[in-house]
Amino acid sequence: MTVFAAYGRNVPAPGKPGARTFAPDTSGADSLTVLKQLIYFQTPGKLSTSSASSAEGSDFARTPVMSYPLALGGRLPGLNVIQGNGQPLNESWSISLRNQTPLILIDGIPRSVTEIGIEEIESVTVLNDAVATAMLGIRGSGGALSVITKKGISGKQQISVNVQTGFQRSLENLVSRPLGSYQYALLYNEALKNDGLPAETYGFGQTALEGYRSGSDPFKYPDVNWADQVLKNSSMFARYNINTSGGNRFVRYFVNLEHVSQDGILKTSDINKYSTNASAKGYFARSNVDLNLTDHLSAGIYIQGRIINTNEPGNNGTANLFSSVTTTPGNAYPVYNENGTYAGLARFQNNIVGQNISSGYSQGNIRTVLSDFYLKRDLEDFLPGMWIKARASFFSSLRENITRNKTFAVFEQTGVSASGSPTYMQYSSNSLQANTNGINFQNRSDFEELSLGYSKELNRHGIDAVLLANRDNLVNGSNLPYTIQGIAGHTSYNYDQKYLLEISFAYNGANRYPNNGGFRYGFFPAAGLGWIVSRENFMKSVTWLNHLKLYGSYGKTGQDKGAYYTYQQIFSTSPGAIFGSSAGTVTTAEEAFLANPAVTWEKAKKLNIGVEGSLLDNKLSFSTEYYSNRFSDLSIVRGTSNGLLGIDYPNENIGRERYNGWETQIKWQQKKARSGYFISFNASFQDSKLLYNAEAFQKYDWMKHTGQRVDQAFGYIAEGLFQSDAEIAGHATIEGYKPQPGDIKYKDLNNDGLINQYDQTAIGARKPTVLLGSFLGFTWRNLDFTALLQGKMNRYVNLSGNSYWEFQNNGSGQAFENHLNRWTPATAGTASYPRLSTGTGPQDGSVNNWVTSSFWVRQGNYLRLKSVELGYKIPVRFAGGGIKSVRIYTNGLNLYTISSKTFGDADPENYSGSYPIQKIFNLGVNVQL
Repeated sequence: MTVFAAYGRNVPAPGKPGARTFAPDTSGADSLTVLKQLIYFQTPGKLSTSSASSAEGSDFARTPVMSYPLALGGRLPGLNVIQGNGQPLNESWSISLRNQTPLILIDGIPRSVTEIGIEEIESVTVLNDAVATAMLGIRGSGGALSVITKKGISGKQQISVNVQTGFQRSLENLVSRPLGSYQYALLYNEALKNDGLPAETYGFGQTALEGYRSGSDPFKYPDVNWADQVLKNSSMFARYNINTSGGNRFVRYFVNLEHVSQDGILKTSDINKYSTNASAKGYFARSNVDLNLTDHLSAGIYIQGRIINTNEPGNNGTANLFSSVTTTPGNAYPVYNENGTYAGLARFQNNIVGQNISSGYSQGNIRTVLSDFYLKRDLEDFLPGMWIKARASFFSSLRENITRNKTFAVFEQTGVSASGSPTYMQYSSNSLQANTNGINFQNRSDFEELSLGYSKELNRHGIDAVLLANRDNLVNGSNLPYTIQGIAGHTSYNYDQKYLLEISFAYNGANRYPNNGGFRYGFFPAAGLGWIVSRENFMKSVTWLNHLKLYGSYGKTGQDKGAYYTYQQIFSTSPGAIFGSSAGTVTTAEEAFLANPAVTWEKAKKLNIGVEGSLLDNKLSFSTEYYSNRFSDLSIVRGTSNGLLGIDYPNENIGRERYNGWETQIKWQQKKARSGYFISFNASFQDSKLLYNAEAFQKYDWMKHTGQRVDQAFGYIAEGLFQSDAEIAGHATIEGYKPQPGDIKYKDLNNDGLINQYDQTAIGARKPTVLLGSFLGFTWRNLDFTALLQGKMNRYVNLSGNSYWEFQNNGSGQAFENHLNRWTPATAGTASYPRLSTGTGPQDGSVNNWVTSSFWVRQGNYLRLKSVELGYKIPVRFAGGGIKSVRIYTNGLNLYTISSKTFGDADPENYSGSYPIQKIFNLGVNVQL
């Protein structure tokens, strides 16, 4: 809940001289273009020196997602949103802000909740620099993502009903498609030959090859497309919402009810009376009520609850199912035997269709309740502009897992009986359905805060200040309470709205430090300066320039990793040892881990410099910022760690890293009487450097990680493929391996005639990562249109593993279309893939080819049409009595992507065979009453 420090004086309410209008604890009633909404304070954007960017909730309220961070990618500079999975409510998404994980706050209070009613969001603000986050103290280094929920407004009751429903289709989730059985068998035989193994013994004979080619016996020579067997072509998405708001000068309210349903793409069967599909349903409720108890005392009660139900096949078996689909060849076994039983083999005892519909099901039930309360008293009778406020919040969440799984039998045909009927070998068995449940996750927290604020304008001087003390106490499962407490403050001053000064600080700490879980406190100051150049007298003649501001900030922030009493040396019992004169064993004790008595929080010193402006009657606006954040005391395991000690090294606060970059935004907007349009663009250039990690001695400079990007990949530099034995003889020797024609050739960096660990160096991305976003739209009469584009440049991916390499899992894995371009004597001049290998045999090519090298590192750039919406507002005269407006709309998500040829038709964020990301087409209607 945000401390409201209104900038300026209160004004009398109509009908009561001297009375004040009710000021809620949010910027919800204020334009985001006017106020910059930060965590514990808000400042007019033109008078702020902090780095923060906002997105209005109305811009993404109808985006068909359940987790709101998935709607933010491309909207805000510096914010990187990645989605690695499309499973409902298990999207494997991650967010980073200037390469750090931000703290998420809802109404000013730290929350781990990212699934809330999307219609209840008023705004989302990213807070980047030290001035904006210093008040967070030991959890401010990663920046913050601040979500403000909607509050009531004075006036007549407003009711909004929104209904949307649509269908989903899967994006391609593999860089290359699996091969059919015949091509698979041909390539497998070829790989065996390459490995020095006879195909006649270990591979497929001519009879089998002809059987796969002709498809004459699908039971003996199957050719199964496993994805077609278990996946649907489309599924449904729906959202239903109703909210109401209104009030008067005594009470204001906002109430929201929302239901979201996202179906999965797994096929189900009539043999079950229950669903085995992967799906999620969410029910969200929020009530925000603000009260004027007296002319001087106000209060607020904000309550939110949610119920989220998920469903999966087996025991949370969706991920395993997709792994099986990716790695199981089409000729491994048929779906069913001739007698209708599930087919399988000794190596494949978990039939994929059986996994989907005959392994039972599991459910997850999440229940969350949070409640925020505040009392605020103005102190006008003591000092005009001063107020005091107390607030408290309580949060509780749990997840219950219900598992009703079972096993099933599979059968391998081993021959034919004397009567001519098939004989089978059984693996596993058909079991009764298990029924278990338990609490998988449970936490609760309480938050208390007392704040004192002052806001005043006197002649040319403006001052706004807040001082607070708060305590956040979290109990996670059976862990002991984790408490952060301290004081914080912020002061902003301006002279003639021209010269700006901001100071923020925090003095806080956590309770997991020596001695005995006591509190250790730190001081985190920050300051910002600004100059509004456009208000200078010498700029008055520049009529085309409306606003120009230079600003900068510098400060210190912290990041507590919440180490669970790692300063204490813990001993545990170890396996019994024979000791003494007898042959019996005795119990021994050993160090469970090495304690770190010097444990502390991580620290960051942040520099931010920016310029912003607007011109041409504010039609064109822009901002550009440079930042350099230096992190120290990072909790890492020292690079010199080795096995000689006999125990793992502890995490120590010794790491140092630097993150720097540029961010820019530009927007053009123009409005006329019945039409208008806008287009905005943002770009972020993000770089990093590893300064220190106690790296072990490296023989050559090119081997050093220190001085490289923080996430820099290392490996061999590939120089193509060996074409002949003569070329191999003239090249450096590969340590421990005799290469064959078609193997990857690596660069001998130290020219010692030997390829080994001394020839590994930085590979992949060496330039700053570039994040791109563009939001554009227009209105014409009753028609409106918006579109969002999201992209990334200087991105590289490493193609490897079960979804790209051939015949993984000791030769039993899948093969893909990209393997058709493999090296053979006939294709030597055009091959783009090494000679094939099964990972076995005396000439096993995987020893050389399946290692990390630049050969597998590919460009991963992409530009995605993230969302599009087209709406039409029906004229009121056609809407009917009591209806203020009716808007019908259609929108889409993940509609089109332009990406590097690396990915083929696959999605650039999900290309390794996991649950595919969904393309969604929606139709909706919004009715205002």
